[in-house]
Amino acid sequence: MASWNRYRRRMREAKMFALVLLVWMLSLLEAAKVSPLIEKVSDHKDFKKLLRTRTNVLVLYTKTATSGDSHLKLLSDVAQTVKGQGTIAWVNCGDSEGRKLCKKVKVDPSSKPRGAELLHYKDGTFHTEYNRPATFKSMVAFLKDPSGPPLWEDNPEAKDVIHIETEKDFRKLLKKEERPVLMMFYAPWCGVCKRMQPVFQQAATETKGRYILAGMNVHPAEFDILKQEFNVKGYPTFCYFEKGKFLHHYENYGGTAKDIADWLKNPQPPQPKTPEVPWSETDSPVFHLTDESFDDFLEKHPAALVMFYAPWCGHCKKMKPEYDEAAEILNNAADSPGVLAAVDSTVHKAVGDRYKISGFPTVKYFENGEEKYTLPHLRTKEKIIEFLHNPQAPPPPEQSWEEKPSSVSHLGSEDFREALKKKKHALVMFYAPWCPHCKNAVPHFTTAAELFKEDRKIVYAAVDCTKGQNHELCKQEGVEGYPTFNYYNYGKFVEKYNGERGEAGFIGFMRNLRGRDQEKVVKRKEEL
Repeated sequence: MASWNRYRRRMREAKMFALVLLVWMLSLLEAAKVSPLIEKVSDHKDFKKLLRTRTNVLVLYTKTATSGDSHLKLLSDVAQTVKGQGTIAWVNCGDSEGRKLCKKVKVDPSSKPRGAELLHYKDGTFHTEYNRPATFKSMVAFLKDPSGPPLWEDNPEAKDVIHIETEKDFRKLLKKEERPVLMMFYAPWCGVCKRMQPVFQQAATETKGRYILAGMNVHPAEFDILKQEFNVKGYPTFCYFEKGKFLHHYENYGGTAKDIADWLKNPQPPQPKTPEVPWSETDSPVFHLTDESFDDFLEKHPAALVMFYAPWCGHCKKMKPEYDEAAEILNNAADSPGVLAAVDSTVHKAVGDRYKISGFPTVKYFENGEEKYTLPHLRTKEKIIEFLHNPQAPPPPEQSWEEKPSSVSHLGSEDFREALKKKKHALVMFYAPWCPHCKNAVPHFTTAAELFKEDRKIVYAAVDCTKGQNHELCKQEGVEGYPTFNYYNYGKFVEKYNGERGEAGFIGFMRNLRGRDQEKVVKRKEEL
């Protein structure tokens, strides 16, 4: 009997040992699923160092080693995607060291659902609690732009918009849906899309049950064939479908929710756009010059203002009515002090090249056939007339950003590709000199460039989109508003920078990239 009891006791002990071993092995397997990119921190000094050296940190605090399992699996994938732009750290408040750290930073994950809490730190200090959906897309979007708006699908007011993730889901929707579908193809960074989203989601709510309004981010390259199929050449593009068949584009980009709802009641194809009549072919009182007529005209008119313009230029369009009104007076008066003329520099390039026209509009004053002044301040009818009655030298022009000494590399269409090919990390600012947001960003961008000027693998570059052929380059690089910041790796576009536009944002972005580079070097040395 005694031996039987001993046997039973040993069996129980063996089972208990097997159970402990199984739990230990499972914990090892769970740990193996956590990406090495997630920084495990338990010491307060190490935590402070992490915040000091990384500018964009999302920290998972857990009650125990296992209470954050679901988060850690997801965060492992997120860490891989945001590598070089953000850092993810984990603090287990359940072990002895971690408990001390959590107490010091006043975090108690045990009071949270599932015993886990996510907090974000920016530039060394606490920024915000992560309160967006715990999904891969939402977390990646947050870490790429912690101060930016949430994803469209995360907005509660967009609940009536069907958000499409994949081409498969898109095809499935068209195949199964009996109701008409209005699809908005968009890009997350697009300014017009952001302005249209509240209107579109309101229309979705107002037409709910009768129509389907759906949104799909088709900016990634994987959707290039889909974009080609539905003629998506810019963002947003609206496509209307009935019974799975594409019928029309909707093109009222300035419309209201009511406009969309009214259009859906009687969807019609866009009306053909009337081609814009060239300024020179209108009843304009301005003298319109060509390469051939330019010199003869100046010989006959001893005092002349000439506006060099481009038909696509917004500031030129704004100035044209003022210039026409001034010409109505000056070009028809017998005692006029001078005349007004204009040159379309996109057609008559020789004269533009002769006078080094690099931006539009450019207004020059000619006296007896000779160029005398360039007059950037003349934009209104009153100022133009006042100047011709008393021609005076303009105030000294403010030095352009490109003319000021700095560590920013100013590029153009002729050297853009070649220059970026040589740099591992390039942050490029596409701008217009007149743009207020650009002017605000310039000193911060310049300071960041100065800080990294000794690093040969890094460049902070700038492109003036109003200058010469740069306009086409900016269009090719997806610039739809100013400023636009693009990040390139050895000349290849990686993504748009949507972070903070201050020194901390520009510097932190590059520090994260270089920090990751250094970690890779250390890892390679360890492997050798």
